[in-house]
Amino acid sequence: MESVVTSSLHSMAAWDLTVTVEDLGPDAPPLQISVTSDLHIGGVILKLKDWSDHSLWWEQKQQWLLRTGWTLDKCGVHADARLVFTPQHKPLRLGLPNGATLKMRACFSSTVFRTVMGICRVLNLRHPEELSLLRPVEEKKKKKDKDSSEELYDLTDVPLTAVSVQALYNGMPAHFADSPKTEAVYKMLSVSLPSPAPEAIAKLYRPASVVDKTHIHTRWLDSSRSLMQQGIQENDKLWLRFKYYTYHDMDPKYDAVRLTQLYEQARWAILLEDIDCTEEEMMLFGALQYHIGKESLSQDMVSSCQGMDDLESALKSLEVKMDNMTAPELNDHLKIFRPKRLTLKGYKQYWCKFQDTSISYYKSKEDRFGEPIQQLNLKGCEVAPDVNVAGQKFCIKLLIPAPEGMNEIYLRCENEKQYSQWMAACKLASKGLTLLDSSYQSEVKNIQTFLSMQRSSSAAPTAQTDDSINTHSLVSPRYQKKYKPKQLTPRILEAYQNVAQLSLTSAILKFLQIWQALPDFGISYFMVR
Repeated sequence: MESVVTSSLHSMAAWDLTVTVEDLGPDAPPLQISVTSDLHIGGVILKLKDWSDHSLWWEQKQQWLLRTGWTLDKCGVHADARLVFTPQHKPLRLGLPNGATLKMRACFSSTVFRTVMGICRVLNLRHPEELSLLRPVEEKKKKKDKDSSEELYDLTDVPLTAVSVQALYNGMPAHFADSPKTEAVYKMLSVSLPSPAPEAIAKLYRPASVVDKTHIHTRWLDSSRSLMQQGIQENDKLWLRFKYYTYHDMDPKYDAVRLTQLYEQARWAILLEDIDCTEEEMMLFGALQYHIGKESLSQDMVSSCQGMDDLESALKSLEVKMDNMTAPELNDHLKIFRPKRLTLKGYKQYWCKFQDTSISYYKSKEDRFGEPIQQLNLKGCEVAPDVNVAGQKFCIKLLIPAPEGMNEIYLRCENEKQYSQWMAACKLASKGLTLLDSSYQSEVKNIQTFLSMQRSSSAAPTAQTDDSINTHSLVSPRYQKKYKPKQLTPRILEAYQNVAQLSLTSAILKFLQIWQALPDFGISYFMVR
């Protein structure tokens, strides 16, 4: 009985525990609180102050004391322990795939896997398991003043949310719609940034060998340990990147940020020669980047996401318009060619009428009130330009779905004006839209701009086109060294013809699709000794 009493008295003996409280400032002396070994961790925190986000960090053991129900004895904390009472959520600088830096609060006490989930919830990135954090490549600090002037997008005031799928307000999660500052952050996240200058690309780190490609694995953080356990301090900079090469369930309606950031990561992998591609592929990647850059300037992804949300109401209003008005028509002479095996017949002129989403053609203008030779329904067809401005060739290639396969038909226009109108009409009809659609006039203008660019590049591939297309910002340094801008411009414009009709989202998806089809895609290199 006596021995029991003495051991209980021994365990109840009070002793002083030293705790540094970070919020008191760096110069404040550590607090000494009187404790007994059977006091639980929550009791220690209550003795300090009731700060719900704060917790105890054990410096010597590099571990958090998060189980507030455990006693000091059970945790192994004795009089020589140095504990730090610190917030679990601290500011972190995040380098995003698009090169921008974001300052936001992140959890330093849970595993990196859970911390990334919290970050992704704020940024409206679905499937956070695809991403992780890594230490940035060390930059050579030659010009200190330049490093310090890094632009920071600040989200530290945005509370960390527990909801995984955000309610959208004006096409963006509600917490971004609070102020113009947070709206600007969302725009940066969801709209592709302009191409940087070639000099800026040249300064960035590029893996020079396969050995360099293995180094990335020494920089990824361990998903099963916390940031503090891996030596990450408040306001340190980390990169947020897609780590795993399987992307689930891409939905442009919900994934504006995810699509844009994945596109940016893919684009930089190609520009910095992290992944190899052929010269032809590089020209196509260049053309897609140019198109995406142009489309991003002309329309924010926010409004396009909103458009997808309101698709049904848009269609309803379109039906109302259709009831109130009859759709305008295009009527003109066009040459038509249907390539068939065993025939040498070329283009033949017909009188063509474009109405709703179909083209009817007649032998002559006089026959237009009778039955057409054929009516082509363009809904769901593929439309591609076949143009050579210098050679005055303005053709539209149509692939029309039919029970026996795809019917190939070429329409030849007389001049740029006629081509622009009919090409725009064909593109809209392929999406099920008529000439009444509000986007028809802007589509005509886009095509005319494209033709004038082609004309200037073929007539004088000099400074003016180099300014309109900064080709060296669209290809990797290898091709910057190999070709002059005036050699690259016509090649990128030629590839651009095939993608010019794509919407912003379709162009991004196309870019990702070609990137994923590269032979080196998804291959990681490891050093084995």
